[in-house]
Amino acid sequence: MYQEELKIPKERIPILIGKKGVTRRSLENNSNTKIVVNSKEGDVSITGEESLDVYNTRIAIQAIGRGFNPNIALYIITKDFLLEIVNIKEFTSDSKESLMRVKARIIGTEGKTKHILEQYTNTDISIYGKTVSIIGEPENAIMARRAVEMILNGSKQGNIYLWLEKQQKSLKEMESYNKQ
Repeated sequence: MYQEELKIPKERIPILIGKKGVTRRSLENNSNTKIVVNSKEGDVSITGEESLDVYNTRIAIQAIGRGFNPNIALYIITKDFLLEIVNIKEFTSDSKESLMRVKARIIGTEGKTKHILEQYTNTDISIYGKTVSIIGEPENAIMARRAVEMILNGSKQGNIYLWLEKQQKSLKEMESYNKQ
């Protein structure tokens, strides 16, 4: 029997549990694990027979704790997607204004930058607290992480869009070459 424990923000506990426990049960059924939630503390315990099932469930719950919709977080279990988490504090000063400014750059006007990043990389992105989290196929999640880090380092969004276009073109060329 394997066990993992983690803590998620208390305000995300109702999302993890779901209406009448539906989300928790869905996670359990898809991963062959048992999830116990302490609603008052935000503590979550996962047990299961297979270490990989327990580990993937832990990552999916971590994704829910970082602001993702549970249906998207479930991809970590059902589709072997990757969760990448970027700590914004590593790229900015401790001031609240600096944090808000950098988060605004990632989101963009009316969410444009975030949407473009998601489109080009075929990932889902959540900006929650002091983190930017990404769920997607491994190569796409890593590409999205790199783009987010470029924004956090001050690169212009336009330059990042061009870089993403080149990356997508390279991926398509590789896929076409591999099919031959």
